[in-house]
Amino acid sequence: MGVNRPAAPAAVLAVDAGNSKTDVALIAADGAVLGTGRSGGFQPPRDGVEAAVDVLGRAVAEAAEAAGLPPLRAGFPYAGQVAACLSNADFPVEERRLADAIGARGWGAATRVRNDTFAILRAGLPGSAAPRGVAVVCGAGINCVGMLPDGRTARFPAVGTISGDWGGGGGLAEEALWWAARAEDGRGGPTELAAALPARFGLGSMGELIEALHLGSLGRRRLHELVPVLFAVAAAGDPVASAVVERQADEVVALASVALDRLDLLGEEVPVLLGGSVLTAGHPQLNGRIVAGLAERAPRARVSVVSAPPVLGAGLLGLDALGSPPEAHGKLRAHFG
Repeated sequence: MGVNRPAAPAAVLAVDAGNSKTDVALIAADGAVLGTGRSGGFQPPRDGVEAAVDVLGRAVAEAAEAAGLPPLRAGFPYAGQVAACLSNADFPVEERRLADAIGARGWGAATRVRNDTFAILRAGLPGSAAPRGVAVVCGAGINCVGMLPDGRTARFPAVGTISGDWGGGGGLAEEALWWAARAEDGRGGPTELAAALPARFGLGSMGELIEALHLGSLGRRRLHELVPVLFAVAAAGDPVASAVVERQADEVVALASVALDRLDLLGEEVPVLLGGSVLTAGHPQLNGRIVAGLAERAPRARVSVVSAPPVLGAGLLGLDALGSPPEAHGKLRAHFG
C-alpha cells in the first residue's frame, strides 16, 4: 500500500484515531518526536471515509507545522511510512479502504492501517521485542485484540450488537438509561439511577430526560457524561447499577479469555492490557472484578492498565516495521512518559 518516493523528513507518521479524538506524531528514525497534532473524532461510518480522513489531515497539518516542515508537495511526503491505528477499522476490507484513502493524501511513502486497539496493545508492551499479549479497550465502545511475535492475531468484529458486543461507554450509558426509565415508570425495580441520571443535566425526572433526548434539546453525544454517574451510583451500593458494572467486567474477562485461548496463551505468563477511558478511570468495582475473573480463567496472566497515550503504540508499531534499534523505541517511549 503506497509507492516509493524520495526520503522524507520523518521516519514514521504515527496516527491514533478514536471515536472522540485523533492524535498524530511525526517521529524521526532515532525515535525523537518532531511534532504532534490533535483533531476530532474519526468516524467514517457517520461522516464518510473522505471526510473522516480530512479530520486526520487537520492533526497531520498541525504536527507538520510543529515540526517546522514546509507545506506538503506531491512526491515529497512528511514520513517514510504512516502507521495508523484507527477506530472503525474492524474488517480487512475497511483497513484496505482506509489505507488507500490515507495513502492518496501523500503523507507517507507507504501506509499501514490497523484497528486502534493494536495501539493500546503495543503501547503497553515494554521494549522493542515483537508484541506478545492481549489488550482490551473499553472507551466509547469495546474491543479486544491479541498478538504473537509470529504475526498471528486474535480479533473480534466489534461492530456492536450485531457482532455480539456489549458495553463500552455508549452501551453503559444506554443500559443505565434503560434501567432508570423502567424504575421511574414501574416496569422495573427501584434504582438510584432514576434520580441521578436526570440530575446530571439539571432535570427533575427520567421523563424529562427522555423527552430532551428524543426531541434533541439534549444532544445524544452527551450521553457519555452518564457513565461516571453510573459508576458513582454503583459504588454507593445500588444493586441495579452494580449489576451493570459487574456485567461490563465479565464482558472484558470473556473477551480477554477467548483471545488468550485462540492464541494458546491461557496457561502462559502473558500481559493482559486494559485501555480506554472506562478502564483507565480506575473504578475499583470494575477493575477489581476483571482481575479476579481473569485470575480464574488465566491464572498466569498479568493484568495492567495502559496509561500511555495510544499514539505511542502507533509510533512503536511504525518503528517495529522499520526494524529500529531498542534505543529508538526507548527514546519514543520516554517522550510520552
